[in-house]
Amino acid sequence: MQSAVFVALQHSGGRMERGGRRRGQAEEAEMSRVKKTIIKDWKTRLSYFMQNSSSSTKTKSKKVGKQHTYFRPSPEEAHLWSEAFDELLANKYGLAAFRAFLKSEFCEENIEFWLACEDFKKTKSPQKLTLKAKKIYNDFIEKEAPKEINIDFQTKNMIAQNVQEATHTCFSAAQKRVYSLMENNSYPRFLESEFYQELCKTTPITRAAQGT
Repeated sequence: MQSAVFVALQHSGGRMERGGRRRGQAEEAEMSRVKKTIIKDWKTRLSYFMQNSSSSTKTKSKKVGKQHTYFRPSPEEAHLWSEAFDELLANKYGLAAFRAFLKSEFCEENIEFWLACEDFKKTKSPQKLTLKAKKIYNDFIEKEAPKEINIDFQTKNMIAQNVQEATHTCFSAAQKRVYSLMENNSYPRFLESEFYQELCKTTPITRAAQGT
């Protein structure tokens, strides 16, 4: 009887072990599939951003008789983005790639707020300054705003008071905090991402071109 129980347990254990292996393999396959989906999503979003940037630029350029198109950077150009966060933000393709990456991490409000602040600081008309200040406050700062950023309560209160009489420094403290958050958290993850690593790879075509 004991022998029969032992054999049954041994047989059951074997099935559990095989089942565990199958589950492990299934989980690995699922993780791989999710990873590929994310990479594909980055590429799709990046392509979308670049098309929009290009079409927007072309529309403006017709007025001045010039055209500007943004191309995929060379591996050398992409490597420059790892030298400093500002290098990435200053590059049109790099900015679009970083923005697509943040979308995949569900924190694109940070880069959108930073860009809105950059545009805000260039505004010259006092009337437009006030309108833009209120829009930025409504979109990113107030409680339960559609793109609410993660800043402390004191900074929010200070901004709430400042937008009543908007100046170019209304959002300076908040913008610095968001910039620091992106530089210290999202930026390193972006540099480690498979998508960025792919941009840095030297393709056979590039090598051939360099050799000619």
